[in-house]
Amino acid sequence: MADERDTRVAEPVSADAAPGRAAQVRSGSHAVRSDLVPGSPVQRPPGRRSGRRRRTRVFRRTGAVLLVAALIATGGATAPERTEPGWASPGLIGGGGWPFTGVPLPPEEAEGAVYLPDSSAVRLPDGRIRLIPSGGEKPVTVAADDPMVRHAVHSDSSWLSQGTIPTGGLDPVTGTDPGFRDMAARALLDLRLLTRPNGASLASWYSKWRYAWPRDSAFAAAAFTVTGHPAEARRILGFLSEVQSEDGMWAARYHANGTAVTDGRAAQLDSLGWVLWATWFHRQHHPQADGEVPGVWPMVRRAADHLARSLDAEGLPPASSDYWERDPRHEQDPRRPTLGVVGPVLAGLRSAADLAASRGDGAKAAEWRHAARRVSAAVDRQFAPFGYPRSPVPGGLMDTSVTFIAPPFAAADPGVTGAVFDAARKQALPNGGVLPGERWAGSPDVAWTPEVAMFGLAAAASGRTGDALSRLSWLSAHRTSLGVLPEKVGPDSRPAGPAPLGWTAALVLLSLSALQDPLPVPPAD
Repeated sequence: MADERDTRVAEPVSADAAPGRAAQVRSGSHAVRSDLVPGSPVQRPPGRRSGRRRRTRVFRRTGAVLLVAALIATGGATAPERTEPGWASPGLIGGGGWPFTGVPLPPEEAEGAVYLPDSSAVRLPDGRIRLIPSGGEKPVTVAADDPMVRHAVHSDSSWLSQGTIPTGGLDPVTGTDPGFRDMAARALLDLRLLTRPNGASLASWYSKWRYAWPRDSAFAAAAFTVTGHPAEARRILGFLSEVQSEDGMWAARYHANGTAVTDGRAAQLDSLGWVLWATWFHRQHHPQADGEVPGVWPMVRRAADHLARSLDAEGLPPASSDYWERDPRHEQDPRRPTLGVVGPVLAGLRSAADLAASRGDGAKAAEWRHAARRVSAAVDRQFAPFGYPRSPVPGGLMDTSVTFIAPPFAAADPGVTGAVFDAARKQALPNGGVLPGERWAGSPDVAWTPEVAMFGLAAAASGRTGDALSRLSWLSAHRTSLGVLPEKVGPDSRPAGPAPLGWTAALVLLSLSALQDPLPVPPAD
C-alpha cells in the first residue's frame, strides 16, 4: 500500500510475460534491478557542455537516483507523492473467456462509456462494444450485435451467478436496499480480472501496482471465499504456497509469473499472518476442501513456525515493514513492531492453531496457541495502556492497523472499539475519507480507500451497521466513471489512484458480506 508506487501507467503487456532477469522463486538474492529504479538517467548526446559541467550534471542526476532509490527502500510513507493523476483509466476492459485478461480503457474514450450489466465489456459512447475476445489479450471494438458480445456477457454473468453478490442487506433505518449490488458485482469482476491463471492476484493492472503482494492476495482469497468462488480462492492460496520460501517467509511482492521482485524492498512480516488468516477463513467456509490445494498445509506450518520462533522475551515479533511498507527505523519506536505487524501475527497464529486442531495435530495446535497467547499478552501490556497506537509509546500516533485487532480478526473488545473510533476521528478528512494514519507523511488531503474500507469492515463485523453503511456509501459515491474502486480520492472528491485496486475491492466484498451474515473470528483459545 506504499504511496511510492509508480503513478505511471504501463502499456498493456502479455498477462504472464517473463520479467527479464528477475530472481527465481525462493531465491535469496536482493540485488536491485536498474530498470526498476524510478528516475534512472536517460542517455543523451553530450552537446557542447564542458567536461566539468557534464560531470556535475551526472553527479547530481546520480545523487537524485540514489535518493529516490533510498526512499523506496525505506518504504512508501517516506517517499514524496507525485501530484499528477497517474491512474489514467477508470477501469479495465475484459472478456468472458479464460484467462480473464484485462486492459485499461483509455480515459479519453471513457466519457459516456458504461459496462454492460454484470460484465467487463464496455459500451462506448458511439454504441459499439469494447471487449477482449475469449482467450485473447488485446481488446477489439465490435458492433453491439456481434456474437462475441453475447458470449462475453453470458460468461461473466454466469460466473457471478455461481456464487453470491453481497449487497449488505436492507438498511435497518430505512428498510430499503442501500444499492450496493452494482459496486459488489464490479468488485468481483475486477478481482477476477486481476487474478492470473496461476493464482497471482495483482494489486492493480498498472506499472508498479502490477504485482502480487501476499497481503493483498490474502484478502482477495478471503473475498472469493465468502462470495462462493472457492476455485479462485484456492488458486491464490496455491500460488502463495508455491512462492513461499523454505523459512516460511514471502518476498514483499511477486511478478505475475511467480518470481520475486528484487528491488531492495524488505520482506514484510505481516504477510505471514494475513495468509494464515485467509487460509483459515477459507477452511471455515469449505471444511471439506483439504487436499484440493497441494502444499497448503506445509505452507501453514512453515509460516506459523516462523512466527512462533520469531517472538522475543516480551512475546512480540521483530520490527518489520507492514502495510505502510516503511522501514521500521522510521517508526516512533524503531525497536518494537507496529500494530500493523502485531495484529496480523496474532490473527495468523490463532488461525494456524485452529487449523492444526482441525487436522488432529495437537502438538502444533498447542505450540501455536501458546505463541498466540504470548502475543496477546504483549498487546495488553505494551499497546493497550496507550490506547492501541501504531507504536507502543506514550502519545503514539493512531492508524488504521487498530482494526487488525478488531472483528473479524479478533473478538470484540470495548477498549479496542474505543481506539477504532479514536483512530477514525484523527484520520478523518474533509472529503469524508480517511488518511492511512495520524500525521500521515504523504499528501495530507488525499483519502485512501483501503483504509476507509477497513474501518467499514470493522464496523460491519462488529454490528455497527450505520457506521459500515456510511463507509460503504462513501466508497460507492467515489468510484470512477465506470463504477470501479480506485486506490485514492483527492480533495476534489475525484479518484486519484489506480483503479481498480484489488485490496479495496476485497475489503468491500467482505464488508458487505459481514452485514448479511457474521464473519468467523479466529478463536483465542
